[in-house]
Amino acid sequence: MKATAKTYLSLFLTFLKIGLFTFGGGYAMIALIEDEVVNKRKWISKEELTDVVTIAESTPGPIAINSSTYIGYKIGGVFGSFLATLAVVIPSFVIIFAISFFYEAFMSVEIVKWAFFGIKCAVGLIILRTGIKMLKSFPRRPLAIICFSLAFVGILLIDIFAVRFSSVYFILAGAVIGVLTYVIAVSRDKKRLNSTNSEGAQTINESNSTTSEGAQAINESNSKNSEGAQAVSDETETPKTETANGENDGKTLKTETEEGGKR
Repeated sequence: MKATAKTYLSLFLTFLKIGLFTFGGGYAMIALIEDEVVNKRKWISKEELTDVVTIAESTPGPIAINSSTYIGYKIGGVFGSFLATLAVVIPSFVIIFAISFFYEAFMSVEIVKWAFFGIKCAVGLIILRTGIKMLKSFPRRPLAIICFSLAFVGILLIDIFAVRFSSVYFILAGAVIGVLTYVIAVSRDKKRLNSTNSEGAQTINESNSTTSEGAQAINESNSKNSEGAQAVSDETETPKTETANGENDGKTLKTETEEGGKR
């Protein structure tokens, strides 16, 4: 889509709002991104947002920044990507920079501690809500369900037994499984296509053979008809010849009789 100055301004203000009113990091930000970018402005679809989150999680950097960079690029190209990334970073940078000057005094205030405690609970619910909404858009295919179940159980066991294991390996394993599934599917489709083409070629050859046999039968029939017509023509010409010969004989006889009378 061709971006205008109004589009750039809307893009900047949207991601500035997302960066300003989101607490709890990138995962909590996904819900607000979906509400602003998918539901209100219709810049991307829910399926695209799921892909954006997957790509953002698989690449280096915070998920919020990666997501805003991708969406900004889709809406406004390189400049749109720059504006969206800048807008989502500015609020956090300014607030953290300001708090750093009086952090200890700020966190020692009792009401601030309880406020952050409530924010943590709310953030947990927001992340849970986002996960449930993404799960609803999850593809209902056997392989996808198996991969999701294995990853979920694996991460749960890792957290329960406090095993040091990076979630990056789950992402890499999912990527490998996805690539292998694609290769197998393409190979299967090629075999099916070749089989279909072979059957189609065989059917065409059989049809051509049948057509050739039919044409040969028609030619033979035409030949027989031609021979029959020739025979009928010969039979028709024979009486005519005999009649003509009879007429000639009659004329000869008449001539001879006339000559005899004259004598």
